[in-house]
Amino acid sequence: MGAIEIFEPALCCSTGVCGPDVPQELVTFSADVDWLRTRGGEVSRFNLAGEPTAFAERPAVVQFLRVSGSQGLPLVLVDGAVAMTGRYPDRSQLARWAGLAPVPAGRPELGLATGCCGGSGCS
Repeated sequence: MGAIEIFEPALCCSTGVCGPDVPQELVTFSADVDWLRTRGGEVSRFNLAGEPTAFAERPAVVQFLRVSGSQGLPLVLVDGAVAMTGRYPDRSQLARWAGLAPVPAGRPELGLATGCCGGSGCS
């Protein structure tokens, strides 16, 4: 299994899923990370605002920030190699990097076929 590290821009909390106006990409990505962890995947998330030392301790991240700045984040490392920049990976990419079976289409375990709340609507 690959070790996945996500270096994120400064967020209001460790996941970015907080406050009154949460970007949908962060909600989806946080759910995908939880999904990966429940299947034994190794993933670490680092928030620039709360964990700047994690950024400074990894030469690949320091080099990336010198070239792209924090505007280029998120940065995804898999086993220390740059795998993705500028956007969050989807569930199938996380699964592949972690060495897990491919993700079935539709992601039924999230209830996406009937909406985010199993058809009851979201509040």
